[in-house]
Amino acid sequence: MLEKKEILDVEKVIRDFEVITKDAENVQRETLKMILEENGCAEYLQNLGLNGRTDPESFKACVPLVTHKDLEPCIQRVADGVFSPILTGKPITTISISSGTTQGKPKFVPFNDELMETTLQIFRTSFAFRNKEFPIENGRALQFIYSSKQIKTKGGLFAGTATSNVFRNSQFRKAMKAMQSECCSPDEVIFGPDFHQSLYCHLLCGLIFHEEIRLVSSTFAYSIVLAFRTFEQVWEELCDDIREGVLTSRITFPSVRSAMAKLLKPNPELADLIEKKCSGLSNWYGLIPELFPNVKYIYGIMTGCMEPYLKKLRHYAADVTLISADYGSSEGWIGANINPSLPPESATYAVLPNIGYFEFIPLKENVEEHMQDNGNVSFLSMEPKPVDLTEVRVGEEYEVIITNFGGEMSCSP
Repeated sequence: MLEKKEILDVEKVIRDFEVITKDAENVQRETLKMILEENGCAEYLQNLGLNGRTDPESFKACVPLVTHKDLEPCIQRVADGVFSPILTGKPITTISISSGTTQGKPKFVPFNDELMETTLQIFRTSFAFRNKEFPIENGRALQFIYSSKQIKTKGGLFAGTATSNVFRNSQFRKAMKAMQSECCSPDEVIFGPDFHQSLYCHLLCGLIFHEEIRLVSSTFAYSIVLAFRTFEQVWEELCDDIREGVLTSRITFPSVRSAMAKLLKPNPELADLIEKKCSGLSNWYGLIPELFPNVKYIYGIMTGCMEPYLKKLRHYAADVTLISADYGSSEGWIGANINPSLPPESATYAVLPNIGYFEFIPLKENVEEHMQDNGNVSFLSMEPKPVDLTEVRVGEEYEVIITNFGGEMSCSP
């Protein structure tokens, strides 16, 4: 019996988004209440004197703003195997290893089922708005995604990069199927132990399914650029693999070779077509739409330190739309890109008020209060105070404070 394929109801996702964002203040209060109720038994909160209170006023009065460094001793105890409630009411079963550093070493960040669900909510929300602008219908995604090997902490918890924890979660593939964005590469490639071998196989899978590819994506724009720079070097070898139906000897891991053997069959016509397309390009301009004629858009984080790669990415993309992915940090997600038609340099993000409790510190060295005394104006310097989500002002810059379901954490990404 064939498995029924569930397709994401994008209209419902958008309706739900409109409901929660129009009532953001109340949703934020309820979200904070849920976080504090779920984690009220945790040692961290017990020591702060909340005494069961869950309102924002009590929370701000009792719980100090902290950085990861302040919480590091608690997180380390969790990683070392202390299973009593320390930061969370529910056990932490996985640790994310951040790409940033604290005191010269990667940060350990708790990861749990609730954070996985908020990740999927961000993915579903941004996909719903993308699919209205650029419907992909049935097809596949060429995703340059990689899951690095997980390690075990002293306490036996699995630890890996945040993306590895997401990709290894059973809900991820189910969500990608529902969003019609399933990776064209088998799991053995995604979880392959060698990055360069996995990259080669991603390219090969993309070519095998070239007419079905509807989107090209990776976590970061840099990874997409790297993939097609690699293609420039190995395209003839890829064509040989496709023509003969035999995988190159550069792929050495048996599990990867076995998985690719199930996809790779002799196809000289496709090999000739790819050779013709590549030979006809001028300095590889428009490579992506030439290889994948039905691609609708290219997707990944393209803001911040990824912006320098946009010039090269546009060279490969030609007229294919570039869409910047969502806004988050190792500590948790913040907002979804609901305006996919904007170029990456102008990308905006909508904060989802039910995935965490958010505060914003104005980015000013000092907040100066003007005081007038006998005609003389003086200035009183004050530390900037955080404002709530519904109190932010257009045009102002803020540092984001997250309190999420992964533990009562107030972190500043």
